[in-house]
Formats: sequence, structure tokens, C-alpha cells
Amino acid sequence: MPIRREHRFFYPIDWPQLSAVIRFERAKGRCEVCARPHGQRVFHLGDGRWWDGVEGWWRDGAGRFICLGIGDDDVLGRVRTTRVVLATGHRDHDTANNKPKNLAAFCQRCHMNHDRPEHQRRRWRTLFRRKASGDLFRGPYP
Repeated sequence: MPIRREHRFFYPIDWPQLSAVIRFERAKGRCEVCARPHGQRVFHLGDGRWWDGVEGWWRDGAGRFICLGIGDDDVLGRVRTTRVVLATGHRDHDTANNKPKNLAAFCQRCHMNHDRPEHQRRRWRTLFRRKASGDLFRGPYP
């Protein structure tokens, strides 16, 4: 996941090397949450379940092996594919805290799930500021 130009100064100068160590040496090229492999196309059902071609099993969103039940045949019609790209993320959302314990290798899905509360907080703050700005500068006449 590329870093926005205006946020680059929050990251250390050796971020690309640090990120590569976390993603490929520590995590061995797999998401640390769901175990999806980097750079591979995987079949998934859209709800977190995905096909691990190396192991020959379906996995859930937490990376655990699962069996699709007999009633799940209709689910197989919804199979999609996606290319997995790993990114290094901060567990506590603090870009200044680059301790290995605070960094994690996330696939796109897990990274978005991890960041969802922070994105919602930022969205609320942005909307609140826009509303406050509108109240401040809107005149008494419609």
C-alpha cells in the first residue's frame, strides 16, 4: 500500500527495508492474520474464506483450515479471485512506533479490517470539521 506523499515524513528513511524484513523474513511472504501468500492469485468467497492451493484446503479469515459443508455448494458459484499484496502496517496506528512487535504483515483485506476503526474515526472527524466550518461561515440568510 503506497504511502501518501504528505505522510512520508512520518516514516523512517529506511522504511522500505524495514517493511521488507517484516513481510518476507519474519512473515515468510504470508499475511500474519489469514496466511494468504504474497504475489499469488487466490480464490475467495468474499467473506474471508479462501482456497489455499499449497495446502489444498479452504481457510477462514483467520487462516484456520475449514471444510465447506454439503449445504455450501451454492457458495462455490460466488468464487472470485484476487491477487494478494502484502503491506506492513502498524498495530497501534502510530507511524513513529516502528518496533518489530508493533509491525505486522497484512494482506489487503486484513489491513483494511485492521484499519477500519481508525478510518471511521478520521471520517467522523473530517465530517465534523466540515460541518463546523459550514456553521462558522454560513451567513444568517439561506
